Amino acid sequence: MNPGTPNGGRPDPTLVILAAGRATRYGGVKPLASVGLAGEAVLDVLASDALAAGFGRLVLVIGPDTGPAIRYHVERTWPSAVRVELAVQRAPRGTVDAVLAAVPLLDESSSFGVANADDLPGEPGLALLAGHLRRGDPDNAAICYALSDSLLGDAPVTRGLCRVGGDGMLEAVDERRRVTPLPDGRIVADDGREPKELDPGQLVSVNLWGFSPELRGIFEDAMAQASGDGEVLLPDVVDGLLTARRRGAPDTLAVHVLRAPGRSIGVTHPGDVALVSAELAREVARGDRPAQLWTAVAARS
Repeated sequence: MNPGTPNGGRPDPTLVILAAGRATRYGGVKPLASVGLAGEAVLDVLASDALAAGFGRLVLVIGPDTGPAIRYHVERTWPSAVRVELAVQRAPRGTVDAVLAAVPLLDESSSFGVANADDLPGEPGLALLAGHLRRGDPDNAAICYALSDSLLGDAPVTRGLCRVGGDGMLEAVDERRRVTPLPDGRIVADDGREPKELDPGQLVSVNLWGFSPELRGIFEDAMAQASGDGEVLLPDVVDGLLTARRRGAPDTLAVHVLRAPGRSIGVTHPGDVALVSAELAREVARGDRPAQLWTAVAARS
């Protein structure tokens, strides 16, 4: 599929979509879970939202296990006008390595977005990120949501709680596990840490990032320092750099926090598929999203 050439002005940004997970606990290919009104996959909805939000090009990072199914799906169901390329992450070494797999397909002087293939942050959140990248802001960006707006159903999940400074910059990401909404509206983390009860309005990262070109070298260094074949995760590397910045290290990472409206939903457990499908149907009924996908692609054609 041809990546195409942007038309005049600053190019529309590229979104790297991380779709190389093996989903061994899920038991299937999560990005291809059928959630749309017409049976569209999670990946279809995400890609359509991203293009509607202002991204001009997509790079899908796939793995050797689930990648062939994703490639087959994209090549046979996506409109030909979608500007998309596929990169292969050869080994399951985490999200930092997945981003690096996409680097040869990126403009070396341009910032880029990163999103998970099994999450749906929605067009408004993606538009915040696309706008940040299009402006050429030198800071990196984290698109964050209220904790309560990132949960669906009552199954436990992991969430990265964000600490934000008075200047609007990200200071730390604290990963909490077994985060679970209770019937009485409270949200707790059964990971043995305190506080157990979490603030529903606490901002959380959903792995929706805007990264400057300088981050590529940092990611390469992180992979080079990793032991064996272990995974290296984006939140861990970002938090390590934020720690260095707090300690006064020069020329370290600065991440601007952009609070997104609406919800970010996704598929973590098999039972989430029906929940995501129902939420998307509600959004269509409210007029918050179009009933059909790829409307932005049709408008540009």
